[in-house]
Amino acid sequence: MPSRRQKPINDWESRFQAIVSHTPGLVFQCRLHADGRLDFPYLSEGCHALLGITVQQLHNEPERFATLLLPEDRASFRASMMTSATGGKAWNWEGRIRVAQWNDIKWINLRCTPRLAAAEQNVGVRMQWDGIMSNITQSKLEEAEIKRSRAQLAELSAHVEKVKEQERSRIAREIHDDLGGNLTAIKMALALLARHLPADAALELTDKARYVDSLVDRTLEAIHRIAGDLRPGVLDFGIGAAIEWQAREFEKQTGIPCALDVDAQEIALPTDQATVLFRIFQEALTNICKHAGAGRVEVRLVCREDNLFLEVADNGKGIAAADQRKPQSFGIRGMTERVLALGGELCLENAAAGGCVVSIRIPLSNP
Repeated sequence: MPSRRQKPINDWESRFQAIVSHTPGLVFQCRLHADGRLDFPYLSEGCHALLGITVQQLHNEPERFATLLLPEDRASFRASMMTSATGGKAWNWEGRIRVAQWNDIKWINLRCTPRLAAAEQNVGVRMQWDGIMSNITQSKLEEAEIKRSRAQLAELSAHVEKVKEQERSRIAREIHDDLGGNLTAIKMALALLARHLPADAALELTDKARYVDSLVDRTLEAIHRIAGDLRPGVLDFGIGAAIEWQAREFEKQTGIPCALDVDAQEIALPTDQATVLFRIFQEALTNICKHAGAGRVEVRLVCREDNLFLEVADNGKGIAAADQRKPQSFGIRGMTERVLALGGELCLENAAAGGCVVSIRIPLSNP
């Protein structure tokens, strides 16, 4: 019959075992010895289900745990363990194990707390941990699937943008060549008819000919403007010239001064990349016009170490973090997706002196 002192200990052990038996995963203790050996003083019954090794087998041969780790994950396991042992911080690690008899590879998560008693120091134990190992394979597979889906969505988005730009270019050419050519022919024919009007032709007829001529001129101007919006011909002269042209157009339309710092050297970009960067720049200027309340804009376009950097800064009211996350922030989201499709990065932040800065980095090599 247990003594009065023994009974509370037995009750505590019973409660502990009840908690452990209802804890998913493997509850364990492990010790790091001064000579680098790792052993496991305590292992719960979840050992076999997780590792494919019985508690007794791992007690007798603790080195078997290291053999379960995939070779490419062993270095990170050891590094995280030594970091915890050296700094006395919590040991958190994720990696893969291979259970050969089940032909199974699992992702496991290890979380444990370090502790070291004085008595253990005397027997050469460098550090001891109490923790739990969990099977996180399903969550890792779901995470990988999400990443794959996002990559496919980004690829599809980039393809859609490319097709849209190609279609815009085709429509712009047709408008410019076909409609523009036809209107020019109409203008020439109208001029010929006007010259052959009788000298005593009615004033109303002469005025009507002049009106039709001015109407053709306005239509030609509209065609040039629409074709330019669809695919600015200035892009044929390079991204630097296109950025400068758009900045000057922005100044004329809004009255907001736009200072330019464009790299003097010629920046060679593939047509698709140049078009995407130009569209991003247009969107940045549109956002400034709509939301910033700015009185000045500064634009910088430079090449550094095989990267192209575009920076658009204004002195407006800036942007709140909550505004960047709004579901309706399609402009910002569109710029971000376009940059990512080129293998680049976009950073949107408030400037120290006020206003907002849009910074874009795009690799000059193929993304």
